[in-house]
Amino acid sequence: MRAVQFIIFFSIVLIVYTSVNFYIFTRGLATFEPGSGLRTAYIWAFWLLAMSFVAGRVLEKVYLSYLSDFFTWAGSFWLAAMLYFFLIVVSVDLLRLVNHFLPFFSKVIPEAILTRPYFITIGVATVVFLLVFVGHLNALIPRTERITINIPKVSPAQNTLRIAMVSDIHLGTIISKHRLQKIIDHLNSVEPDLILIPGDLVDEDLAPVISQNLGAMFTQLKAPLGVFASTGNHEYIGGANDAVSYLRKHNIHVLRDTAVQVLPNVYVIGRDDIESNRFAGQTRKSLKEIVAAIPDSTVKIVLDHQPRAYQEAMDAKTDLILSGHTHHGQLWPLNYITEAMFPLSWGYGQFGQMHAYVSSGIGTWGPPVRIGNRPEVVVITLKFSGNP
Repeated sequence: MRAVQFIIFFSIVLIVYTSVNFYIFTRGLATFEPGSGLRTAYIWAFWLLAMSFVAGRVLEKVYLSYLSDFFTWAGSFWLAAMLYFFLIVVSVDLLRLVNHFLPFFSKVIPEAILTRPYFITIGVATVVFLLVFVGHLNALIPRTERITINIPKVSPAQNTLRIAMVSDIHLGTIISKHRLQKIIDHLNSVEPDLILIPGDLVDEDLAPVISQNLGAMFTQLKAPLGVFASTGNHEYIGGANDAVSYLRKHNIHVLRDTAVQVLPNVYVIGRDDIESNRFAGQTRKSLKEIVAAIPDSTVKIVLDHQPRAYQEAMDAKTDLILSGHTHHGQLWPLNYITEAMFPLSWGYGQFGQMHAYVSSGIGTWGPPVRIGNRPEVVVITLKFSGNP
């Protein structure tokens, strides 16, 4: 049954992906004269880029090499370009529809362009290239987001707890050694007591992570109370058991529906991703079940990759829930979709007595591009105001 679900899911994705590309392709093709060299170059360049992401992902599984890296990188950039080409082409088609009833093109568009429409295609391609390039630079520069939260409970060990949180690293071909080293250095620079990673540490396929020995780099992380993570949907897409086993061998304590005491009266709870049922046929424990043996008077910090189960966390009397997953859309205007889907798409929120933070993530999925948001390391200082 799970195999059938996978086939159906990826078939739908492939159909949508191919349809969008074909729509963009036909609109661009119509601007080039039949038989021209530009038309031939356009056809070859378009489909090479459009098929690169699929080719790269397939090659990663059968022949991990520089060739698979090339296709993965080219295809990943194309995903971002494809979104903006699609939005522009739809906008142009809407303008053409208006022009059909209320002709205005001849009044606002120069004659040279009307007689050579490929100028429009070249101009649009240039704008999209620059947009994706700037978005890539933006994705490489994480910011440090600092917040302070007062918890009216007692921790006899210390009055404050400094947490460094990152989510959605997506280790693999795109986020590899150089980027990971920068992330590790950034985390260490804020001198945290505790490092928390709520899911999607690896990007589906574990092979690129193993081949580059990325796990060994986690031993550089410095946090006296440890480094804890929960699973995300991408761990499950690629095989959660293998990913968790690998991470646990390399200094990452992955919590799967379990709780661990990090200070007297302070617990970190890691939830399995909500997609565990769809991808692995496993139903995660309820949060009440996980915290049943933990007194209400304790400070409970929950790692739950997808920011969905807020009411459940409130009912379990947790104090802070940390999530990622949304990337806050990653590419504008997709943030409007994540804002509609989740109770909190990015940033800090309070729900009753429970505090929540959803990170925009520090890595990227698909395109190594961010437009309309920034990657981040979140530094959360908990003040235990119940302390004498």
